[in-house]
Amino acid sequence: MRTAIVGGGAAGFFLAVNLKEMMPEMDVTIFERSSRVLAKVEVSGGGRCNCTNSFAQVSDLSQVYPRGHRLMKRLFNVFDQEDAYQWFERHGVPLVTQDDECVFPQAQDSHAVINCFLSLARHHHINICTGKKIQSLDELAGYDYVAVTTGGSPKGEGLRWLAALGHEIEAPVPSLFTFSVADDKLHALQGLVVEEAAALIPGTKYRAEGPLLITHWGLSGPAVLKLSSYAARILAERDYRADIMVRWLRGDREEIADKLRDLAAGAWGKQLHNVYPRELNGRLWLHLLRRAKLDGGMRWGALGDRERGRLVNVLAGDMYHVVGKNRFKEEFVTCGGVALSCLKYDTLETKSHRGLFFAGEAMDVDAVTGGFNLQAAWTTGYVAAQGAAGD
Repeated sequence: MRTAIVGGGAAGFFLAVNLKEMMPEMDVTIFERSSRVLAKVEVSGGGRCNCTNSFAQVSDLSQVYPRGHRLMKRLFNVFDQEDAYQWFERHGVPLVTQDDECVFPQAQDSHAVINCFLSLARHHHINICTGKKIQSLDELAGYDYVAVTTGGSPKGEGLRWLAALGHEIEAPVPSLFTFSVADDKLHALQGLVVEEAAALIPGTKYRAEGPLLITHWGLSGPAVLKLSSYAARILAERDYRADIMVRWLRGDREEIADKLRDLAAGAWGKQLHNVYPRELNGRLWLHLLRRAKLDGGMRWGALGDRERGRLVNVLAGDMYHVVGKNRFKEEFVTCGGVALSCLKYDTLETKSHRGLFFAGEAMDVDAVTGGFNLQAAWTTGYVAAQGAAGD
């Protein structure tokens, strides 16, 4: 029995290793179009490889899987984050969970994961063929099973041969990117982080909360990255031109207004620029005062209802115009791929071609940052391996 795995990334290697452990007699070959395997794993998590997440702060998988959460919920009954944690520890990669619930190798180095996979590939005599671009099932005619784990295809070229087989393709568009904002005054605040901010697209349901980072090109940080994932398609339709509203303080408008009243009560005779909410940086506070058309030298006691209202408006809904996107480091993700309606949910085998399986980002499944995309690779890779082994 022979299996070809098209794609030498995280899902591909995880599928290959697990398939060999389930069926040692299976002859498995990984085909990778580039000269290197696991290149994306190497740069993930800033080079430390954010393997998974504890999911302790996730109450619904739709929070972290904007596309494919129903499938992931079903597959987690077979292989979830706890299974992944145990798998890596059992295979010689001790893990640690950070305060933010992200899970990394104890070595804090992505090569701990890469070396694990390469060692297991040698141990199980898994063949690795680099520099080989597969563009047709005819090229794999000698194999009993084929698993496609090619990852995202930003330009859609890598999906054409799958579409030619009759699969419905959800158009691929970028996900997980930062926002370019044409505002020099904002750029001057580069490096500042607000820990409990929110970002939303007015007139839509898309909203995300978390730390927000000001950069020399615009806005980044978890709140923006999550929003870019949630709204990936609508932002692509708008050619990455959109109004983005930032809420700088936690709470609704009335809660923010109450916070300002409490602040004023303790600083009646002090100037606005000298007293500000502890969540904000002094430089950012000055920027926000200017946005509210307020003189930082004004005394808190002189702040009238109208002026306070303008300040609340800025703190609760500061509007910026996005003029483009920027890739988030090298951790690019693409939403889109083979439509999930084409697959059998229990095995990830395609409905139209017996023995053809999918795993990872080649399917229309993607996640926000925080270890969730790699967890999807482990989960789908394991289920596809189980599907092929039990076929």
